[in-house]
Amino acid sequence: MTTPLEGDLGWMLGVVFRAYAKAADHALNDLPGGPRGYQVLSAAVGEPPRNQGAIGQDLGIDRTILTYLIDDLEGAGLVARRPDPADRRSRLVVATAKGHETWQARRDALRHVEAHVLGALAPEDAERFRGLLQAIACTAQRLDPLTDLCEAVTAARGDAPARPARRARAR
Repeated sequence: MTTPLEGDLGWMLGVVFRAYAKAADHALNDLPGGPRGYQVLSAAVGEPPRNQGAIGQDLGIDRTILTYLIDDLEGAGLVARRPDPADRRSRLVVATAKGHETWQARRDALRHVEAHVLGALAPEDAERFRGLLQAIACTAQRLDPLTDLCEAVTAARGDAPARPARRARAR
């Protein structure tokens, strides 16, 4: 039986997202802040260390919520706030040794989640899907940016960033 939603992009994205989110929530349930906590921990693992404002902007997390997430991650011994040598009013958020270990374990768990969600695809198709999805996400990011994290991702992978022609925004 076919339904009118069968080819609907929004419906398909929603189904895949819900499957991923449910499995990711399970994989991250003991991490303070769950998936959002994982994102903050991932930012803290990254180099160079960044301050709370930059992390919040990159992840699209409100300052107040971010403060609580960092407090909880700090309380669990996963991150620490360090003075920023370039701005003594600012604090850098850095992962502790325990934070690095926890992040690696959760990253591995999320790779299993991704393999499960993409399990209907052959490995080469799953890799192609990831590349296509990254291109779509980066284009959407450029059209409505928080910051351009896509350049960092493509640079880390060694890919040349795809730069579609910018469209003028209606004001």
